[in-house]
Amino acid sequence: MQITCKNCAHIYSGHFCNNCGQPADTHKINLHFIWHDIQHGFFHFDKGVLFTAKELFTRPGDSIREFIEGKRVKHFKPISLVIILATLYGVLRHLFHFSVLDKKVVSEIQGVEYESLNEWISHHYYWIILLSIPMFSIASYIVFRKQGYNFIEHFVLNAYMASQRLILRIAIFPITKYYTESSYNKLFVDILMLMDIVLIFWTYITFFNNLSRIKSFLYSIYSYLLFLVIFFILMLMSVLIFDIHVG
Repeated sequence: MQITCKNCAHIYSGHFCNNCGQPADTHKINLHFIWHDIQHGFFHFDKGVLFTAKELFTRPGDSIREFIEGKRVKHFKPISLVIILATLYGVLRHLFHFSVLDKKVVSEIQGVEYESLNEWISHHYYWIILLSIPMFSIASYIVFRKQGYNFIEHFVLNAYMASQRLILRIAIFPITKYYTESSYNKLFVDILMLMDIVLIFWTYITFFNNLSRIKSFLYSIYSYLLFLVIFFILMLMSVLIFDIHVG
């Protein structure tokens, strides 16, 4: 049966318009429509997030590579995911006041007081994660440039990796809350940083599967060191700008 699309007026047959993709069956907007939309939205949101989270902790590099190469139906979109997770982490941090290195360590730099870098990162981890994505992407693009992926594909890779680290922090926030009041908070933050590095290396090594494990491991080290250089240069520039502004 020929159908005229209500969205673009294209004539077609089937369940979806082959010109714009609109469904042939457009329900009347009523209470049933609203209820169906809510159910559909929650179901697909939960399904996509849970599937993506599982993949990021069972086969991270392989699943991200598959997404970039076109296998995308089951995955939750990378940018939306990382923003949602960063927002959730920020809300949990605000509600439960969990953190690490809560005891302030203040240093004097040219007469201006600054919180220690570790403490600032602890309090603003969700912002650091979001802001670090382009820095990680620049580093991985430079180091792994011969692997054939463009910068935006590296951005997608690192956005999923940022989501991976946020999922870990959200999952263990009760433990983090406990160690906030513990004398072992410094050791705990060191363990968390190590876990982040392990996840980063594991994902890079399994994503760039055309390289040998040893070579991809070494390149992962180079990429991480380059990220640190970029990060600290930007941090130094921020401090200098702050000094000029204060002065």
